[in-house]
Amino acid sequence: MDSPSAPAPSIFRHRDFRLYQIARLCAVLAAQIESVAIGWQVYELTGSALALGYTGLAQFVPFLAFSLLGGQVADRYDRRRILALCQGVMMVCSLLLLSFTLGHFQDVRLVYGILVLFGTARAFYAPAGSALTPYLVPKEELTRAVAVNSITWQVATITGPALGGLLYGWLGGKGVYITSASLCALTIVWILSLKVRTGSASREPVSLKTLVAGLRFVRQKRMLLGSLTLDLFAVLLGGAVALLPIYARDVLHTGPWGLGLLRSAPAAGAAVVAVLLAFRPLGGHAGWKMFIAVAVFGAATLVFGVSTSLPLSLAALAIGGAADMVSVVVRHTLELVSTPDDMRGRVSAVNLMCIGASNELGEFRAGSLAEALGAVHAVVIGAVGTLVVVGLWAWLFPELRNVDRLESAEHRPPRPEQDATESAPSV
Repeated sequence: MDSPSAPAPSIFRHRDFRLYQIARLCAVLAAQIESVAIGWQVYELTGSALALGYTGLAQFVPFLAFSLLGGQVADRYDRRRILALCQGVMMVCSLLLLSFTLGHFQDVRLVYGILVLFGTARAFYAPAGSALTPYLVPKEELTRAVAVNSITWQVATITGPALGGLLYGWLGGKGVYITSASLCALTIVWILSLKVRTGSASREPVSLKTLVAGLRFVRQKRMLLGSLTLDLFAVLLGGAVALLPIYARDVLHTGPWGLGLLRSAPAAGAAVVAVLLAFRPLGGHAGWKMFIAVAVFGAATLVFGVSTSLPLSLAALAIGGAADMVSVVVRHTLELVSTPDDMRGRVSAVNLMCIGASNELGEFRAGSLAEALGAVHAVVIGAVGTLVVVGLWAWLFPELRNVDRLESAEHRPPRPEQDATESAPSV
């Protein structure tokens, strides 16, 4: 176990881990740059909060439909090849968005169709990427690897929207989508440079039972169930990303550059916390720290909802992102250390289904509520709902509340009386 005073992690000495972080950086940058242009274009064409909500729904529906299958595929085939293939589909999506822009099309349904394709690719990409990490570093360095993964994600999420806003203001949508497609191509190169071969972790025949095995595993692991559903409902209610174009233009009276800053602010706060956790592990009382962090996220969202000042709004989003990062590290580390290797793809798929529901479905929830009540009321109501969820989950899941050190939550072999199909085999 790492001591709190341990020096900076040395996991970058592992070649494949270094290359994977470069690939992740390019992939997330591509998606974040693209998201700014999509949001601004859709709102500019429609002036509708509901239309912004549909951008999230278009990604969520295929993600929900194919996530379990994506987890099954990740447990049966080389995860490196899955990542490269999916990234190729995402590059095609960027090129299709470029064609939409160059053709001066006005029908946003074309954008929704492209986002459906993107969401389908992500349903296979995300479980494979999440399940690949344990192959890249020794088990004792896994908690730090999760933190470094988060740092890479947050760095890209900070710079991506800001860069996207600048590119959109300078070159328009075409500059954004050319840059995104180029980054996708670079991601494919870095992924194919990895030497690790994951092969087939699961030898179980394909069936409905194996397809939903991840759901059964999570249901039996109460602390996992609690952590995943806490994040699901907290962000589903408290997420305000879909409404940022409305806040940028109509509440804070700024332009695409301001939207880029608003999109970057949560990641900036999260990156600070991720760096701290990479150098200084979370330590004891991890369960309670997770609940407190989600409560801070809800409170920060409430402040953002009522703010009419750009600096205050940026500060509130940064604090919310910092708090959310604590929850991310706890949740993802619990998932990795408590799941056997031949189940990681399917359990990761369940986690990512919850993340997709909280993010994309949360965008639709925010957009539809804002259409009826206004953006400010939609954010405030959602933030209050998040705070209610924290209190309720702290009562419903004492197993999660009582988690001390994350390293103590290792996978245990199933009890003899358990059905082998109902529990994961030991590592």
